[in-house]
Amino acid sequence: MKALRPLLAGILILATPVFAQQSNVSTFTLPNGMEAVVIEDHRALVVTHMVWYRVGSADEVLGKSGIAHFLEHLMFVGTDDIPEGDFSRIIEGLGGNDNAFTSYDYTAYFQRISAEHLELMMTMEADRMRDLELNEEAVRTERDVVLAERAQRTDSDPGSLFSEQRDAALYMNHHYGIPVIGWRHELEQLNLDDALEYYRRYYAPNNAILVVAGDVTPTEVEALALKHYGPLEPSDGIVARARPQEPPHLAPRRLEYSDTRVANPYVIRNYLATERNSGDQSKAAALTVLAQLLGGSGLTSVLGKALQLDQQIAVAAGAFYSATSLDPDSFGVYVVPAPDVSLEQAEAKMDEVLAQFLLDGPDPAQMERIKTQIRASEIYALDDQNGLARRYGAALSIGLTVEDVANWPKELDAVTADDVMAAAREVLDLRNSVTGWLMKEEAE
Repeated sequence: MKALRPLLAGILILATPVFAQQSNVSTFTLPNGMEAVVIEDHRALVVTHMVWYRVGSADEVLGKSGIAHFLEHLMFVGTDDIPEGDFSRIIEGLGGNDNAFTSYDYTAYFQRISAEHLELMMTMEADRMRDLELNEEAVRTERDVVLAERAQRTDSDPGSLFSEQRDAALYMNHHYGIPVIGWRHELEQLNLDDALEYYRRYYAPNNAILVVAGDVTPTEVEALALKHYGPLEPSDGIVARARPQEPPHLAPRRLEYSDTRVANPYVIRNYLATERNSGDQSKAAALTVLAQLLGGSGLTSVLGKALQLDQQIAVAAGAFYSATSLDPDSFGVYVVPAPDVSLEQAEAKMDEVLAQFLLDGPDPAQMERIKTQIRASEIYALDDQNGLARRYGAALSIGLTVEDVANWPKELDAVTADDVMAAAREVLDLRNSVTGWLMKEEAE
């Protein structure tokens, strides 16, 4: 359920820019407001069927944290047509697999199965979109499951607890500062009424995006979608997503977190960073290239080369930026110091490298290597049916369009050194940052 930020390792040498062709992508919208994207891929008799809802944890009401992820669990409880537990069993029995995930900005459900079973997937997914059957027992059971998941994935992991604390410090007002899984004390209070209210408002065709990728045609998918999703009633509770926004940040923030379970202490800094916007993706593209230049590789990136190879004071160093959020996200840099190097020394060296980069700018040869890698990654991505489906679903869920997705490789390739420097000067502002130290606490 975590968004991944893949970094390309290989390099493909191209004489001229080559962009991934996406002419096999088509769209339509049902009369009830449900949008659809079809990605034709006839290389195998397989289909990926996904339904994305434009609602995530950042849309939750204060005091009800975790309800988005909780409802994701409850969607597998059952309907009057599909008894509890049978949804996934049916798919597994047909040789397919299914799952779901929740983020700050969206919730998605997917199945990957033989193309001949696409209609059944639509039948089942449409059934639980508006006809989910919930009861007190199911809510108690799944609430306990979610609490156990939080205990296992967050409360028992010092890195996850540290991340929660940093997010809460970075976002003073926006709900991105609240964990997707929710705060434990609020999770414990979620009830049947909370779940039903949330479900009835947000789980509707006019808040959903259908993505089908695989051995299908647009005509076939549209006919099936009209048959199964078309009759569903839209929700009158869907309004423009108006969220609390961040006030101006006037001072850097710092935090330290110690835990006896920490194996590798590190220093990490998150800066507020602009999001990727429809029709205006240039800043996000420049930040994406900047993240690769600063920390995309331990061997050739600015931070990796300086701190891991030249000075040998770090065992790892990097940078990251996702470009997949509805509202301003974060740009991060980190250093995992060598055993004999303190976090104070590691942070000082990291700051020296960043300051020097702001003076020198990117190395032209490295800049070209990064852009070549990005072109290659876009080409390789065409081989991943599930990845393409996720790319389009996530994009449309945060307000981007199919055209924005198609233009993204060109936006990345158009980034210049001046664009990178402008992005660096804007984002690397300590007033908009939280610097954290994760430290090992010695057992008494």
